[in-house]
Amino acid sequence: MSMLARLVALGTLAAISVPLAPAKAAEINFITDFGYNGRHSYFYVALDKGYYKAEGLDVTILRGQGSADAIKKVASGAAVVGFADAGSLVLARSNDAIPVKLLSIVYATPPHAIFALADSGIKTAKDLEGRTVADSPFSAIPLIFNAFAQAAKIDREKVKWVSAESSSLPSLLATGRVDAVGQFTVGEPLLAATVAPKSLVRIAYKDAGLDYYANGLIATEKTISENPAMLKAFVRATQKGMRDAFADPKEAGVILNKYQKQISPAVAEGETKLVSELAVIPGQKMGVIDQSRIQRTIDIMAKSYPMKSPVQPLDLYVPGFVE
Repeated sequence: MSMLARLVALGTLAAISVPLAPAKAAEINFITDFGYNGRHSYFYVALDKGYYKAEGLDVTILRGQGSADAIKKVASGAAVVGFADAGSLVLARSNDAIPVKLLSIVYATPPHAIFALADSGIKTAKDLEGRTVADSPFSAIPLIFNAFAQAAKIDREKVKWVSAESSSLPSLLATGRVDAVGQFTVGEPLLAATVAPKSLVRIAYKDAGLDYYANGLIATEKTISENPAMLKAFVRATQKGMRDAFADPKEAGVILNKYQKQISPAVAEGETKLVSELAVIPGQKMGVIDQSRIQRTIDIMAKSYPMKSPVQPLDLYVPGFVE
């Protein structure tokens, strides 16, 4: 055997005998909008079933304190991806020039609502006048209340908002320490379980005729520019988790309970069903963002809150991340 042949053979053997090191998974801190709740089950489904891992992602789910908080955490780098309200993002962009954008939409239908006990005397939006409503300080519900008040033809100045820790809202309502609480419609199962055997009254913003986007997945412009493949992988894996959770909400509730023991499987199942009603719109591809509805979201926020700088739809989202 010639010297060249021997070298080639040795090189081949070396290549065979030395395994390649596995690629290091991309670490992603993901922050929720509002605590840990049954409405977040599909993220845990994607985690538990290995959908993130299969995409080369090592995902840690962090507890948020409201959409505004999630946006700030993503902007600061404390989280790579967040789950936040589109209306809150409008204000963050307009008033603070925070360079964060939506990748995909989850709540394509508005979930914002105010809940009261049925025996409180609150039956309609008008009955909120003279009452006290609690919500977390970074929640999107108080931010959009001005637009709701206009649409519902009530005096927003006669409604008192107070701040409270998100996890305390159900007990505040159940014990009558406040007249009502802000809560997404997907949170109704938890509220109902907490106040039982009393029943709830739901005053939903969409019932006043408001139509806009709510929560979706967000990332900074820097991450979008530098690592779009990673973000597409996160969206792809999350949507697989969503499809599984919506197809089998009971299983999703059991999976979430494995990670968050304080949430009963039944409550998580109920919240997952309500999320599917917000996320799945007949005739539309799940997660895809429509520019005209982003514009309506901007218009709603302009009615509701002071905006320093004008915002255009493409300031708020980037297309192409839903495959």
